[in-house]
Amino acid sequence: MKREREIRPIFTRRALIVGGVQLAAFGALSARLYRMQVLQHGRYATLAKQNSVNQRLLAPLRGIITDRHGTIIAGNKQHWRALFMMIQAPDPDAVIDQFAGLIALSPGERARIAQDIAGKPRYIPVLLKDYLDWSDMAKIEVNATALPGVFVDVGASRVYPLGATMSHTIGYVARPTQAQAQINPVFALPGMRVGRAGVERARDDVLRGEPGIVQTEVNAHGAVIRVLDRDNGTQGATVQLTIDSGLQSLAAAKLAGQAGAAVMLDATTGAILALSSQPGFDPGYFDAGVPETVWKSWMTDPRRPLNDRATAGLYAPGSTFKPNVAMAALECGAITPTTTFFCPGYLKLGNHIFYCWQHRGHGTIDVVNALQQSCDVFFYHAALATGIDRIAAMARKLGLIGRLPLDLPGVSQGFLPTTAWARRRKLAWTKGNTVIQGIGQGYTQVTPLGLATMTARIATGRAIGPHIANAIGEVIQPGNTPDDWPSLGFDIRNLAAIRQGMFDVVNTPLGTGYASRLTIPGVFMAGKTGTAQVHDLTQAQEKANYNDADLPWKFRPNAFFIAFAPTDSPRFAVAVAVEHGNEGASVSAPIAQALITAALTRDLTPASPGTIRAAPQAANPASGPV
Repeated sequence: MKREREIRPIFTRRALIVGGVQLAAFGALSARLYRMQVLQHGRYATLAKQNSVNQRLLAPLRGIITDRHGTIIAGNKQHWRALFMMIQAPDPDAVIDQFAGLIALSPGERARIAQDIAGKPRYIPVLLKDYLDWSDMAKIEVNATALPGVFVDVGASRVYPLGATMSHTIGYVARPTQAQAQINPVFALPGMRVGRAGVERARDDVLRGEPGIVQTEVNAHGAVIRVLDRDNGTQGATVQLTIDSGLQSLAAAKLAGQAGAAVMLDATTGAILALSSQPGFDPGYFDAGVPETVWKSWMTDPRRPLNDRATAGLYAPGSTFKPNVAMAALECGAITPTTTFFCPGYLKLGNHIFYCWQHRGHGTIDVVNALQQSCDVFFYHAALATGIDRIAAMARKLGLIGRLPLDLPGVSQGFLPTTAWARRRKLAWTKGNTVIQGIGQGYTQVTPLGLATMTARIATGRAIGPHIANAIGEVIQPGNTPDDWPSLGFDIRNLAAIRQGMFDVVNTPLGTGYASRLTIPGVFMAGKTGTAQVHDLTQAQEKANYNDADLPWKFRPNAFFIAFAPTDSPRFAVAVAVEHGNEGASVSAPIAQALITAALTRDLTPASPGTIRAAPQAANPASGPV
């Protein structure tokens, strides 16, 4: 009993000590739990979320391109695709092999995937397969545990409802280069596309949009369980063009089967209503990659469907250059509207004879009649009296050569020689050289766009500049009102003489374009025909006045026609070029007549910016191999 009494205080002290320690430990644990669960809840919730939630950037949806009425000419179409997050796979190569065992990958796809894996950060998804069908998606779903990091996602491909009709104008998109992806990771995102040609390239910055972000919950195998949040980013802006898709389709249809171009401008503002180069190509091929067979067909086609003839095609313009020579001669005082030259059918200069197309001659003729009947000899004399430097200066003033304000890439500036140019190249510039330039041959090179610009400037007397963007988003672009373009300062009497000569070309029996006069009562078109040789002629050939139609196709002359209408209040200016068409009057003039007739009867009022209408799925009337 005595021993028990002695032990009890000792036990009580130990119990108190142990209890105190336990209480302190419990209190500390409780405080820690309180701090973790209450005070630091946000921090640990975030850490837990990062263990099971993945975030990734999304390529933005590209902006839509419409014509002036809001009709879609470049849009987007959704499809399903398989993506791969390398960061979720311990052995990416094994996953790709497993995937290829389920869904076939072509050698080209395997090469692209290998390139993407080597060049992309591990947190950027890699595209494994585009355009999945339901069977493909089912295989991925069933085998999800064997495909860590692989998931199905929605993508968008670029579609062009008018196909080859608009191919050179609208351009195309393609995958960014590795260099672009290294500079900006957004370019490395699956489905990201950049403009490579045409409007797609010119307005790529506003069409591209801003990337989005998606949060997904994944399991321990890296398979996506569900989408927690998705922000698709900001779609690119809608770009409304000045183009009228109806006139564009008509131009392509009229050029069908030929190599050539047709350009129609609003002569009062420079707005491009049609910009057709044929044959064309299917721009949709470039979005996913051009098949080898299609590429070979383009490369072997003698009509060169990838060439943009409207803005980059350089041609000797033939007699459509004569209004420029006439204006240069009149403005510098080398001739007056009443000056005459005698045409016996040729001009002898030294020991060389320069023939007129009319070998029997035109007799005594002034500038108006010389334009009407396209007398070469008159323009030989006018060119000699004016000089090549003044002719070149006028060509620049009329927009035939030099930089134009067109908002498209790759626009050629054309070329006209000058005496300074000849000196730099140590060329002896002779009178014979000037004579040849006087009828649009020799070194002279212009584009159909330049010819249309010259025609609009002659028609209005203003420095009209061609442009193709009507609105970006809700913002109307500059240049769409006549007052945006200043007067060229020409003597009105000189302009009147040129316009009268072009009127007589189409509306009088002696005119070279009389067969293509308008049939709308009271409405008249002014124009100028042109035929340009594509190979040198011998003196014997010129003297024999041989028939060009008997030559092989590639040696036949190019055919041109320029026009504006209505003549009393010009609204439209047109230029048509047909390679190896032989005669502008019979081949190119009817195309211009059809375009102007259609334009005069169409409502060309632009829709409000942002208006979008579905485009009909049109056939490609002059598509070449598509």
